[in-house]
Amino acid sequence: MEEIVLGRTGLEVSRISLGGLFVSSYGAAFDQAREAVNRAVELGINYVDTAPMYGNSEEVLGRILPDLERPMIVSTKLGARPQPFDPRSAKALRESFEESCRLLGRETVDILMIHEPDRPRQFDWWEDFDAATGPVMGVLQALKEEGRIRFLGLGGTTAYEMARLLRTGKFDVVLTAFNYSLLWQEAAHELLPAAREHGVGVVVGSPLQQGALARRWDEVDAGARWLSKPRREQFRALYRLLDEIELPLPELALRFVLSNPDVHTVLSGVRSATEVEQNVAAAGRGPLSDGLLSRIAEIAAMVPFRPHDEPFALPFGRPYAGSPPAGPI
Repeated sequence: MEEIVLGRTGLEVSRISLGGLFVSSYGAAFDQAREAVNRAVELGINYVDTAPMYGNSEEVLGRILPDLERPMIVSTKLGARPQPFDPRSAKALRESFEESCRLLGRETVDILMIHEPDRPRQFDWWEDFDAATGPVMGVLQALKEEGRIRFLGLGGTTAYEMARLLRTGKFDVVLTAFNYSLLWQEAAHELLPAAREHGVGVVVGSPLQQGALARRWDEVDAGARWLSKPRREQFRALYRLLDEIELPLPELALRFVLSNPDVHTVLSGVRSATEVEQNVAAAGRGPLSDGLLSRIAEIAAMVPFRPHDEPFALPFGRPYAGSPPAGPI
């Protein structure tokens, strides 16, 4: 597995990493999760991301990590714990970190991120957003001075607001989800350039866009109410390209993200050792050709920004009125 330096952190991370959500109660059963993580380490994956929001992911990883043949770089997050969560309480933030360490079975964490630092009406972290000031920064700095964390990060889902935070120069790593994939590329406009300017390590989550880029043609073509007409036409253009180049959509999606030199590692949401092997094999086939990247750019430009009638959380794979029968992805 190829490794790359994660921005100014100096950490050498594998190009494919593990998304902890999928080893939680929301994802695989414990034995299956343990097998997947062990296989990932065998194949050279050395970084895993988790969070209090990801079910019992921290607890599951805390049972798996001590028995691995090699240590992994670990990131977790602040946010949503303890309940009711107060993002302006230094005491609550410290308690959240200590609980993460207890569950993970570690005294230290490599990267601690602020979870959803930018989503409107979710968590009120900031006294001054553009200066990134608030109690959370004092907690992060104290933990770093104590040697409990090594690097500060952001993990969120609204690309433009996170770019504003990156421009403060206060963060070492950014995890952006749902904003950089084959058809959704908002992060490319401001977030990735801001990260490059400040030497920030870039982690991309959800390269398959919440499963959207792993669904069948008939689900997209059925005309679901939540799928806007421009997006449906965009999918049709993508499927025509896939027929032409004869590549599986999940492989194309993963290799597309890895083809961007501004992206350091991609979180892989795997539920089994087989899925780990498939993703590692796809990554090993290398970046896409310039010609193919140009074709993808033309398709992405069909819907450069999210249509107003497109929900943020796409319900791919969920039943809806008039949906086709369920089947394999």
